[in-house]
Amino acid sequence: MARADNPVVEAAGHLLASFKRPAKLLIAVSGGSDSTGLLVALATLCATGRYPHITLCACTVDHDLRAGSSAEASAVGALCGRYGIAHAIRRWEGTKPATGLQAAARAMRYDLLVDAARESGADAIVSAHTLDDQNETVAMRAARAQAGVGLSGMADGVLLNGAVWLLRPFLGVGRAAIRDFLAERGEGWIDDPSNLNPRFERVRVRAQGDAAPLLSAGEERVLLAKRAAVFLTENARAEGAYIFLAAPAVETVLSDPAAWRGLMLLAAAAGGRVHTLEARSAGRLRSFLASGTLSRLTAGRVVFDRRRDGLSLYREDRGIAPLVLAAGGGGTWDGRYQVVNRAGRTVVVAACGAAGEALHGPALRAARTAPCLKFADGGAVAAGDAVFTPVIAPYAHFLPRFDLPAAQALADVLGCARFPSPPNE
Repeated sequence: MARADNPVVEAAGHLLASFKRPAKLLIAVSGGSDSTGLLVALATLCATGRYPHITLCACTVDHDLRAGSSAEASAVGALCGRYGIAHAIRRWEGTKPATGLQAAARAMRYDLLVDAARESGADAIVSAHTLDDQNETVAMRAARAQAGVGLSGMADGVLLNGAVWLLRPFLGVGRAAIRDFLAERGEGWIDDPSNLNPRFERVRVRAQGDAAPLLSAGEERVLLAKRAAVFLTENARAEGAYIFLAAPAVETVLSDPAAWRGLMLLAAAAGGRVHTLEARSAGRLRSFLASGTLSRLTAGRVVFDRRRDGLSLYREDRGIAPLVLAAGGGGTWDGRYQVVNRAGRTVVVAACGAAGEALHGPALRAARTAPCLKFADGGAVAAGDAVFTPVIAPYAHFLPRFDLPAAQALADVLGCARFPSPPNE
């Protein structure tokens, strides 16, 4: 039995104790030292009988990027079997990209883990990101001169695909402590050779040995998100196909960082973009708003339409690709709407391009970029034959826990269902 004062055991115990209701946890296990330590620590604690409300299962994602990966996944399955934990393997099938491999692998890994969690009925996914990973993340973002929210590092919880929370109980635990814990228990692990490949940025940062110490910015980011949420709730409203901020709120965004953050999130959602405006575009927008000019500026696929009564945000009427949906199919259109085709045949989702004669100004221009459905032969689709749900693009796939207040406020403004809270809150 591992010592109770061991930092690995303490972190795992803190996670288990945080669940006040019965829960099933899916452990993401690659076979490396970090995830093996997480598996062993959680299994050891659950075996004591002190956490009867917790059920464990595990999943290994085989990225199929090198010879032997399948055998390694099977070895992890044998480890899980020794601890009495059900284990599943998910394989990344198909051709791998020539560039951006690590980012693509990370996105696929999360998608496969979400699928595994849904299939197993897990309430949350648990991963073994460590203090070393956290410091490397901050160092990489600092090297890109990414100020503000980026330097807060990784959150201890992330909502994946709007469906399943991934929890990171080891963010305060160093890799050396995890390996010591495994050594004490006589457990080995698998070393991934890609962790030594200087082709990858994280490996280069790790090799330098001078990763920036973790910045204590998580609490500040939570506070920023809460204040941004208040700003959005009190000032932003959806008016048909556009979002409106009254004139006093426009002045506030120039003086209050939280209000500015709220505006950036509104713009990302209006433009169907995962990321907020780049620094250069954000600077142009700030100058435009500070000038008081009653005009329009386009940035990040969004038109910022300034009038005496306030500011309207709506999608730029350009570069909106159509989406073809087979009967019964669904998909995301323009990063702004999830669409389900209930008609009995294929439909095409495209921008309306035209609007009613009664509309004018921002309402008219925004309506031109709203979604419209037609059959392939041009025939109109009945209103009941499709379901449209607004998508909050910046958080649709990846929502850090410390951004949850702002995300919930965005959902309220856009008329979406709220995001689920972490199961251990």
